Amino acid sequence: MAKKGGPKGKVKEKVKKEGKKLSALYEISGESITRKNRTCPKCGPGMFLAKHKNRIVCGKCQYVEFMGKKEEVTEEKSEEVKEEVKKE
Repeated sequence: MAKKGGPKGKVKEKVKKEGKKLSALYEISGESITRKNRTCPKCGPGMFLAKHKNRIVCGKCQYVEFMGKKEEVTEEKSEEVKEEVKKE
């Protein structure tokens, strides 16, 4: 039987993805620090809920909240406005 695989000389380079920075989770204004993401109602204040395209998920207990289309649109617009403000 023939061996599977490509030519031996070619090696694909892996592209490393950059994760979110810790500063993306908090907003600092003066002496107060506020959290941007919501916390998990099951796990408590130590765990953040990750924002995906159509849902909010806890990585520890897999708690999920699905967003409706109206919430998705308003959330995307608010993120775009924040990016525009940062650019200016």
